Amino acid sequence: MPILDQNSLEFISRGTEYTRRVGIRLGTLLRSGDIICLEGDLGSGKTTLVQGMAVGWGSLDRVTSPTFVLVNLYRRLDGGQFHHLDAYRLKDAKEAEELDLETYIGTGPLVVEWAERIKAALPPDHLWVSLRLVDVDQRDLIFTARGSYYKSLLDNFRMRIYGGL
Repeated sequence: MPILDQNSLEFISRGTEYTRRVGIRLGTLLRSGDIICLEGDLGSGKTTLVQGMAVGWGSLDRVTSPTFVLVNLYRRLDGGQFHHLDAYRLKDAKEAEELDLETYIGTGPLVVEWAERIKAALPPDHLWVSLRLVDVDQRDLIFTARGSYYKSLLDNFRMRIYGGL
């Protein structure tokens, strides 16, 4: 396990509901233009985390994995949009660029599952979340801020998770 620096935060989830709650807390901080990149094996909790983020952001829509449609759109009552991209079926970053990612980024938060597959198409500044299945009830989540804005977002998120650190 790597030693984490001030740009990273580790959270051990003890179950699906814990992962969802962490997502809710992160979702309350998201705004248009935010990019959250998720990497992790099947069953590591990516979609569960996104479910929480969408709820925290304010969407009442049902969140599902967009594996076959590529991008799901979730809405808020105020008209805000939350984009959920699953890059698993994309061949490479070039194919992702053809999806016009800037439009998604410009109209709401963008959360990308399997982000490692299209890393070259993503802006250099983002919040990267690595999820690892430890056992049937435990996940290890490491949040890493890339860029000063995301460092600030991570600091605010850390306060929401752990309080006065």
